[in-house]
Amino acid sequence: MKASTPFVFTTGTIGYPLLFVLLIWIVFWAEVRFGLNLNQYGIRPGEIKGLRGILFSPFIHSDIKHLFNNTIPLFVLSLSLFYFYRPISWKILLIGLVVTGFLTWLIGRPANHIGASGIIYLLATFLFFKGIFSKYFRLVALSFIVVFLYGGLVWYVTPIDPAISWEGHLSGLVTGFALSLIFKKNVAKTPKYVWERPDYKEEEDPFMKYFDENGNFIETLPEEDSDLDENNYQYIYKENPPKD
Repeated sequence: MKASTPFVFTTGTIGYPLLFVLLIWIVFWAEVRFGLNLNQYGIRPGEIKGLRGILFSPFIHSDIKHLFNNTIPLFVLSLSLFYFYRPISWKILLIGLVVTGFLTWLIGRPANHIGASGIIYLLATFLFFKGIFSKYFRLVALSFIVVFLYGGLVWYVTPIDPAISWEGHLSGLVTGFALSLIFKKNVAKTPKYVWERPDYKEEEDPFMKYFDENGNFIETLPEEDSDLDENNYQYIYKENPPKD
């Protein structure tokens, strides 16, 4: 008997992550189909024009391998965000996108920084620390799942590969951690059972009536006393009055 449940599955829970993934695939298809090169719309650190990449860069990928590597983690992590943190999901996604992109613009090398990996690092870091801070078993379990699946991502926040935008990864990690602190109080409440309510009275609980004071199960409840049962008929005999 639960008083409430903190998680609700809605159409948007899976719809928005699917839409996000679909958009990046559509952009890549358009590049291939029409021979476009949208890399110039990525984040270009130190250039005012490069600020437009904050909004555009997550949808631009260099090749099919780059796109495929980002698709699955982006879908899984955004799905987790919209399911477990639905009330604040759009705030995390939009604020995180802007802040991650801006930090990349500040600290990045002179190049075109493209791809959704910064958002992936943002989501993974936020989900991990948010679950730890919540101390709620489902969210803590989610944190461990994130570490198990994507713990290896931490190596790519360092310049181990010149072809990888480690600055974008680091920016996403820092932003995700900061947002988990800012929204630390916005955690799911542990569902309360009927017997955990302050107004709960054991003697009024119909389930507890099947147990005696020692906790033993009572197979048959004692019938309540009644002055007049509805199936109890009473007959009263009266003598016939004398005839005149």
